[in-house]
Amino acid sequence: MEIRVLRYFLTVVREGGINRAAEVLHITQPTLSRQLSQLEEEVGVKLFSRGARRITLTNEGILLRRRAEEILALVDRTEKELIEQEELVEGRIVIGSGELAAVQVLPEIIESFHKKYPLVSYDIFTANADLVKEQMEKGLIDIGVLLEPIDTSKFDFIRLAGKERWGVLMRPDDPLAEKEAISAKDLENLPLILPRRTNVQNELLNWLGDSFQSGKVLFTSNLSTNGAIMVQKGMAYSIVIEGSVPFWDKEKIAYRPLYPELTANSVFAWKRQQPFSLAAGKFIEYIKCFLGITHI
Repeated sequence: MEIRVLRYFLTVVREGGINRAAEVLHITQPTLSRQLSQLEEEVGVKLFSRGARRITLTNEGILLRRRAEEILALVDRTEKELIEQEELVEGRIVIGSGELAAVQVLPEIIESFHKKYPLVSYDIFTANADLVKEQMEKGLIDIGVLLEPIDTSKFDFIRLAGKERWGVLMRPDDPLAEKEAISAKDLENLPLILPRRTNVQNELLNWLGDSFQSGKVLFTSNLSTNGAIMVQKGMAYSIVIEGSVPFWDKEKIAYRPLYPELTANSVFAWKRQQPFSLAAGKFIEYIKCFLGITHI
């Protein structure tokens, strides 16, 4: 008894006649009639009572219909499970990011994705947006969490609604730590540490204004953590994104936001027309869905 013939049998039952069933199955009426006759010969009983306009099932036909439905349901489920097994998702996803507030959404995304695909592992590469972008262009990083401004002409991306806020790091015993916010005038004659990215430096220098002397930039820093060591030693004041601050020791480092407020956006990005692994491709689709639902 062939699975194909059982499907023919159930189609005839559902459509109530051989002519209509043949149309649905895209085979000829004589071919279908012959297949059903062979089925009756094979099982050794009569399955149909043929009327002038419609055929009905015999008692034996009713029993076969019930069993055929069970058999085909099991076959369909087994085929689906085999296909899913062939697409078993495993591997490593490389995520590049700076020290940003936007990173806080990653644990929630990864936790829910991991429940669905437990064999996938993750490599989080921390660097500024320029270096992450460079690694993405080389195909070494799958997804980047990037701080704007950034050239996204080669990337697809989702811009996050939350803002990244700029501020200043200083020692807790510094006089500026008594202020609620720091103005450009407060920093006018002080040594500074700025981010290494040129386009970010330009935005910060624009905020600092014409009175700021470029010679006051004592350091540039790729990541704020190393800059904070210089701050803690009293060498300079570091302008950083607030997202890098929450886990620092407040007894050693103080943070105050800039005033007037200066903010930037972050994006989740991936290289356009990049051939991704199955795991990375599914993760990107998951990010699109997740961020679309949560409106982060």
